[in-house]
Amino acid sequence: MERLRRRDRQMFSGFTKGEIEKMEKLLEESGLQLLNREFCQKVTQGFNRSSGRAGKPVIKWMEVYNWLQSRLQDFPKNEKRMSEIPKACPSNKTQESSQRPEGEKSPDLSELEFEARSSKDGAWYDVAMFLTHRFLRSGEAEARVRFVGFGAEEDEWVNIKQAVRVRSVPIEHSECQKLKVGDIVLCFQERRDQAIYYDAHIVEVQRRMHDIRGCRCLFLVRYEHDSTEEKVRLRRLCHRPAHRF
Repeated sequence: MERLRRRDRQMFSGFTKGEIEKMEKLLEESGLQLLNREFCQKVTQGFNRSSGRAGKPVIKWMEVYNWLQSRLQDFPKNEKRMSEIPKACPSNKTQESSQRPEGEKSPDLSELEFEARSSKDGAWYDVAMFLTHRFLRSGEAEARVRFVGFGAEEDEWVNIKQAVRVRSVPIEHSECQKLKVGDIVLCFQERRDQAIYYDAHIVEVQRRMHDIRGCRCLFLVRYEHDSTEEKVRLRRLCHRPAHRF
């Protein structure tokens, strides 16, 4: 199942009144369940074929996805995520202990947003909520997370220290000159069958004149999960947090 990442980008504003009303109704009925590529493509196809779009620019499915994700931010916070990991105890049938090691403090999660690395593909996804947590016999802590845009069937146990961190932030055009070879980043990898975020580091920087569109430089990155390299624009790069928990 392909996963999509929410990122702060300028939202498409060319929807008609009827299209906006349709998407708002869909949000009320299904909420987070809408945020997957197949559904957004289906909605986009319907919009582009409707008489109301005649003579107007063709809509891209990512524009529908970004609009839905942006509107979800207006919903009550308790529908999007929990501000901290609950203190629920795991079942006695498991071999984990619910007791925190003596002297270890609970992290202050407050109102921060988080991302977690999936064990299924090694990519990073925004966390919608922390469902519960547990401590293994080794003393390591794990949290069960729900990813933004996915249902309970995609929930995962992740290692809090190694696979949970504060959410990465897109790099602004004005920050281009600060990037240098060796910097670690989170890179949006676009493929025919997927569009997800992976850790990477910058191998080479090709400086170019900026224009009205912003930064036109090219960055050669090497992905950490498979060591493949790719040239990308700045819009696909995010600041990676300096630390995890």
